[in-house]
Amino acid sequence: MSDALARIRTRIDTATEAAGRPAGSVTLVAVSKTQPWDHIAPVLAAGQSVFGENRVQEAMERWTPHRAGLELRLIGPLQTNKAREAVGFLDVIETLDREKLARVLADEIQRQGRSIGLYVQVNIGEEPQKAGIAPAEADAFIAACRGPYGLSVEGLMCIPPAEDDPAPHFAALREIAARNGVGKLSMGMSDDFEVAIAQGATSVRVGSAIFGVRG
Repeated sequence: MSDALARIRTRIDTATEAAGRPAGSVTLVAVSKTQPWDHIAPVLAAGQSVFGENRVQEAMERWTPHRAGLELRLIGPLQTNKAREAVGFLDVIETLDREKLARVLADEIQRQGRSIGLYVQVNIGEEPQKAGIAPAEADAFIAACRGPYGLSVEGLMCIPPAEDDPAPHFAALREIAARNGVGKLSMGMSDDFEVAIAQGATSVRVGSAIFGVRG
């Protein structure tokens, strides 16, 4: 696992340089969701400190004993009844995608007095089976998050359709971010993170290329 991690880091550095971007400007999020601990431990030992999880409960069970010094991101859907735990335990939520969730998160952030990174998930390919705000509604949703709900939206996240060329989708997300003054882009996974870096990704979510394909 540590060898695979080193290869991914090298590819990220190469893609970042090829895009004419500063070294270190792309964060690797190691997608540890559903992985057994014996797969994760070598990656943690090799210095990886940013991890992505799909479920709040799974993240808490896995990472509570190892929490110090890590950045934990939720990259799966968040139910409103898990918002309290999410705000209390995680550092970044990348899947803000509806007003009800924005309202509940705003209440929890204020109640707990905790700062947490928030990304709006955009359903960039407008796929009915995927979560995320529609691209045409993204501007208004970001404005609502920032205005009535008082949330600080620092990034956007997307998952392009698997069968499409991802580059136009990544470019479309970058354009939404630019016109809304959003500085961070979570886009690109094991199969397309180099394309995402060329299109401006500030973080890439890599699982199978580090840990192997989950059984």
